[in-house]
Amino acid sequence: MDSALTLIGLPVALGIIMLGLGLGLTTGDFRRVARHPKAAVIALGCQVLLLPALCFGLVLAFDLPPELAVGMMLLAASPGGTTANLYSHLFGGHVALNITLTAINSVLAVFTLPIVVNLSAAYFLGDARSIGLQFDKVLQVFAIVLVPVVVGMLVRARWARVAERLDRPVRVLSVVVLVAVIAGAVLGERENLADYFVSVGLAVLAFNLLSLGIGYGVPRLAGVERSAAKAAGFEIGIHNSTLAITVALSPALLDSTRMAIPGAVYGIVMFFTAAAFGYLVNRVGSGRDAAPDGAART
Repeated sequence: MDSALTLIGLPVALGIIMLGLGLGLTTGDFRRVARHPKAAVIALGCQVLLLPALCFGLVLAFDLPPELAVGMMLLAASPGGTTANLYSHLFGGHVALNITLTAINSVLAVFTLPIVVNLSAAYFLGDARSIGLQFDKVLQVFAIVLVPVVVGMLVRARWARVAERLDRPVRVLSVVVLVAVIAGAVLGERENLADYFVSVGLAVLAFNLLSLGIGYGVPRLAGVERSAAKAAGFEIGIHNSTLAITVALSPALLDSTRMAIPGAVYGIVMFFTAAAFGYLVNRVGSGRDAAPDGAART
């Protein structure tokens, strides 16, 4: 994990990813929270408070090895990914709310992620000094994560056309760099990948399904309308596994390939479960909407 590709590539990849996020954000994204305060507050509460607690319970229930347990908690503390916006669009969710939640969650994660990971490391590893992400490293997280977002937003605010032109190249570049670094790390652990998937696969699947269900179910129980609840479901159910993997692999942060395994497995599983979730929610919703007509016909 001390290769030049890892030492330089990972911080650069994460910085580019967060810059790309900033290029797509405006202050208006944050103001939209005021238009849907109930849905936003419930979703953020589930994301920041409820999911880490439930993930902790799952980790204990599955009796995961310490480093994989910390990797699961890192995943739970990661914000929603931008992929949630795409799924929300495809299945009729409130995309504007998704964008707002992604923005707010990304900023909140700068504060909450180090707290969750340090507490998890202290509990599961017994010695928080054995990993790099400690409270005195929060400044590094700010520099790597928050500063590029702010820079991207400033570029978007002052030079909108430049931001639009940079958006696609930045996304492509971030993917290329990140894939190269992750591929190198995975190849180094290729003999253990099957064992990792077996040891963490069920826990990841359970957490993914739980995240999707809570993200949609809790807002609906609170009276939030369906499109906003679907947006919350995708936002909470599709965690930013890319961020979790990068933080886990980065020598400046966690520097652990094993802690990146839950995020890598989650990043594969979530594409299928999210699609099934969107189909199921729409199918059930359309069935309920059609029920009165069906009753009238009989």
